[in-house]
Formats: sequence, C-alpha cells, structure tokens
Amino acid sequence: MASGLIHSLLGLLLLLPWALGASYGQQENIAGSGFLSAFSYEAIADPTHGRVNYVDAGTARSQNLTFASSDTFVLRADSKTTLSASGPGRNSVRIVSNRQYTTGVMIFNIRHMPQGCGTWPAVWTVGSNWPNNGEIDILEGVNDQGPNQGTLHTNSGCTMPASRSETGTPLQNNCDVAATGNSGCGVRFNDGNSYGPALNNVGGGWYAMERTNSAIKIWFWPRNSGSVPSQVRDGATSINTDTWGTPVANFPSTSCPISSKFGPHNIVINLTFCGDWAGAVYGNSGCPSSCVDFVNNNPSAFTNAFFDFAWLKTYA
Repeated sequence: MASGLIHSLLGLLLLLPWALGASYGQQENIAGSGFLSAFSYEAIADPTHGRVNYVDAGTARSQNLTFASSDTFVLRADSKTTLSASGPGRNSVRIVSNRQYTTGVMIFNIRHMPQGCGTWPAVWTVGSNWPNNGEIDILEGVNDQGPNQGTLHTNSGCTMPASRSETGTPLQNNCDVAATGNSGCGVRFNDGNSYGPALNNVGGGWYAMERTNSAIKIWFWPRNSGSVPSQVRDGATSINTDTWGTPVANFPSTSCPISSKFGPHNIVINLTFCGDWAGAVYGNSGCPSSCVDFVNNNPSAFTNAFFDFAWLKTYA
C-alpha cells in the first residue's frame, strides 16, 4: 500500500507543473521612479522613419518629457516647439527595459496614452536581430484611429489559424514580415475604449500579455469595466491567467513554433510621429494638412501626447 501511495504522489508531482501552467508569481513591481531605473533611454534614429527626435535621459528630464512620482510615470513629447522643416523632428522619448523576458506575464496599468493627429504610440516587446527573434505589439495604433491592434512580427514559418479562441478580429494570419510588407499577423480589438481618446476618456485600463511556448495571448480591460479580474486590478502577487476569460488576441503555436520564433525580449515604450504607418495612412485619418507639416507647425496639438503609467508588473 505504501508503495502504491508513493507512486501516486510521484504521479501527482509530475503532473503539477502542467496543472499549474497558468499560475505565476510576481517578479517585478515597477512604479513611479522605478521606471527610470528599470528602463534606459534610446536616443536613436527612428527605425520607422518618423518625424521624431528621440532624446537622451538628460534632455528628457530637463525638458520634462519624462517625470515620476510615487505612483505615476509620464512619458511625453515636446508640445511647445514649432519645428523647422529642415531640422530634426519633434522631441520625444523611446525607452527600453534593462531586463529581458521570455515566457511569463506582463500587466500594464495605463491611465493615459498619447493622442493626436500624426501620433504613433506603442507598448511592445522585441528580440535582437529583428525579425528573427520576433516582435509582440501589445498597444499600438496611429492618428487616434482606434481600436487597438495586437500584432506579431516574425521571420518566415509562422502563421495563425483562421479560427481560434479570441474575442478580437484577425486581420492577417501570416506573421512573416517579408510576406506582409511588415504588417505581421494582427488582431483588431473589439472594444472601442482600447485606444486613443476613447481609452483616455474612461481613465485608461489594463493590458496584459502572456507568453508561453504554446501561445501568446493579450487581454484588455478598460478602467470602467465590471469584469476586470481582481488579480489584474489589484496587481496581485500571484495570478492565474486561466481565470481571466477569453483573450482579445490569441496566437497559438499550431503553425508557429513560438519557442524558436521568439527569443529573449526587451519591453519598448515609445512615441513617434508620421513615419511608415502613421504617415502612410494620414490622408485617410480625417486629420488636417499633411502629417509632417502638421507635426512641425502645431506643437500645442501634442499637449495630450503622453503616456501615464500607474505601474507595470511582471510574473514568471
């Protein structure tokens, strides 16, 4: 009998990691000035060719483009300077996490995101040697044209099934940037409050991304939602994503070997203007003038072009 009991217990122990696969413990609690130590500034030429001048840490702080309090981190663009057509773009900020991440969960508690014609804000993760280690866009859009879009970008050999368990609407199912003109495989969110002025009008909300070797999933809950899980709302020290309901975007490994298409990722938070996406669709956005002219000549239009993060928590 003792031998049988031991074998039963061993069997349960072997099953336990699988059974608790959706359970995670908090790894980081990044809030306020914690963002300044957890991220570094990237004063680089914009890879997406935007009308932007990404500044270094000293410039960002002296121009008040980033600032923090105990429970607030703000990242914003310059809203005072009229630009010369022959000079650099609008001062803004791009930060990248010092830490890299593989499997696990990230929850972003966002009170406000950048809005305005010509804006292209994003919260995303990316690996080195793009696109060979993949990219995951969690919050992204342009020219105040919501709702949000969650997208994967990879090299060849990663596609998504046409039908899968998600509440959003798939846009393309081939994640290969070379095959899609860098569109990747996106999912349009179903909640109009998930992006831009509509998100800001309800006080923001929570974005969560779970990455495992079997799927990448993204959830969103607006601030005024009655269905936000208490684990998410409260930033609990332990979470179980199986209790969160159907994700908005679900990218399974059915025809995409996630473990080989996605390497270690850094989190990137940035705000650019015009460029490859916002500039390309600007004429259809209902915005005035041309994108570059508008960004150059209307600094006050970017008073609300800022992120306000309450916190970012990671789980493993």
